[in-house]
Amino acid sequence: MALAKRNEGAKISSDINVTPMVDVMLVLLIIFMVVTPMLQKGISVDMAPVNNPEQMPDADKEDALLVSITRDGKVYFGSDQIQDVDNLTTKVKDRLANKQDKRVYVKADMRTRFGGVVRVVDSVRAAGVDDLGLLTDQKKTAPTAPPAPAAPGQ
Repeated sequence: MALAKRNEGAKISSDINVTPMVDVMLVLLIIFMVVTPMLQKGISVDMAPVNNPEQMPDADKEDALLVSITRDGKVYFGSDQIQDVDNLTTKVKDRLANKQDKRVYVKADMRTRFGGVVRVVDSVRAAGVDDLGLLTDQKKTAPTAPPAPAAPGQ
């Protein structure tokens, strides 16, 4: 009389099923693609491109004070539109009253009038700002071609 042996270990598959992992990763990718444009603070403007912009990582912080100037000269403090630039001084003073870091960032559209930017900077300085940052973009440069070889005999 022989004992019947059950071999249940043979039924277990040790292969990794990656299909559910790929599904989760695609859903996460879609979520990040949708949410990322919403993370931009302030109003969207086309900033002036420069060759060597100074990095200002504090401008992306949640509590950073950001003044934006659009192409048509509208001024925004954060996401609130300022009707009169003189009101900007009082709004900045109010926000700086309880802050230790008295720094304001200004980002202006590259096609806005220079006089409007000067008026905004003057208003921000009148509020007692210690440090004013002008935000710019990195200039996109085309890859340079290597110099052509000199012709023989020259």
